[in-house]
Amino acid sequence: MFVDQVKVYVKGGDGGNGAVSFRREKYVPLGGPAGGDGGQGGDVVFVVDEGLRTLVDFRYQRHFKAPRGEHGRNKSQHGAGAEDMVVRVPPGTTVIDDDTKEVIVDLVEQGQRAVIAKGGRGGRGNIRFANSSNPAPHISENGEPGQERYIVMELKLIADVGLVGYPSVGKSTLLSSVTAAKPKIAAYHFTTLTPNLGVVDLGEQSFVMADLPGLIEGAHEGVGLGHQFLRHVERTRLIVHVIDMAAVDGRDPYEDYLQINRELTMYNLKLEDRPQIVVANKMELPEAEENLRIFKEKVPDVKVYEISAATRQGVQELMYAIGDALATIPDKPAVEEVAEVEERVVFRAEKEPEEFEITRDNEVFVVSGEKIEKLVRMTNLTSYDAAQRFARQMRFMGVDDALRKLGAKDGDTVRIGKLEFDFVE
Repeated sequence: MFVDQVKVYVKGGDGGNGAVSFRREKYVPLGGPAGGDGGQGGDVVFVVDEGLRTLVDFRYQRHFKAPRGEHGRNKSQHGAGAEDMVVRVPPGTTVIDDDTKEVIVDLVEQGQRAVIAKGGRGGRGNIRFANSSNPAPHISENGEPGQERYIVMELKLIADVGLVGYPSVGKSTLLSSVTAAKPKIAAYHFTTLTPNLGVVDLGEQSFVMADLPGLIEGAHEGVGLGHQFLRHVERTRLIVHVIDMAAVDGRDPYEDYLQINRELTMYNLKLEDRPQIVVANKMELPEAEENLRIFKEKVPDVKVYEISAATRQGVQELMYAIGDALATIPDKPAVEEVAEVEERVVFRAEKEPEEFEITRDNEVFVVSGEKIEKLVRMTNLTSYDAAQRFARQMRFMGVDDALRKLGAKDGDTVRIGKLEFDFVE
């Protein structure tokens, strides 16, 4: 099964909780704090593996959660950091944040690694909170929650040559005649529903050829197989444009040629400059010669290779022409596009999260915000000292004053995340 797009959930491991502990040694009276820090949570890391060719494994496992760090212990022992969760993906995988629709990373080279969900830091033990005014604190932090997000993974095949054209122009027949690939071939449109790959061996040279599903008008907007097809064209070094010169389906070969190129350009403007070889197929049929003559009159500057994929007439010459063209094209023309994407992601200035927002849910005041919700999750509210510290932090952030301005009175209920408490003047 060929799968080229999936949506999965990833979550970095939570940090371990800090500990509250004190030295208890025979000859050390009034031993100080000795609670260790929690360990760092594991990251979810994607690594490129050339042995994979599809995203089918992600159809059956859609949740990836890294382990959490160890909790801190007594005697100032810090918890161990968790190991990263390594997820192997095929080359050509683009990872997109499902909420923001921004590209996180483009994974194209063997061994390339990217952190998709970062693990949370470990919470601090009470040894971190000791000071001159409070030499024996009963305060510790819970571990920071790991980053979590839904992502969309798109696979764009990395092939040297991509066969494009309308449905039923003979792309699958051509691939089967020059490689060991066995694509489905039948006399109806959209026989090819998923890309097929094959290796063309020319002796001293070989290259990978992809038979891609047929295009129709409006494909750049998703019509037909649309985007499922066009994403794979982006990775090819050379486009081989196959045209049914016999016009078996009653279409005009010249109009087919213009329409396919129009769809490629409207999907991605950079495809306009991608090297292209034009192939006139089905030349064994009687109508093909006249159509070819008219086609050449309309595009005199375009070299056309005449073949019959069914009888293999002209196919060998076409393969050598493709080999010669590939020799003049950089090995990885898509690398510059990838670098631009990665640079845009890596150096993107992230917006500072709003500290908090207050809304009403009937009689309850709901305080929300990434920063304050994280503060709640990292506060050990079973400790009196930690709860007092949390109250001071809320006052410092201005939450108390904001609640008063909105009419909060003594005894009103306030909710932050899963925590509910009474407002006290």
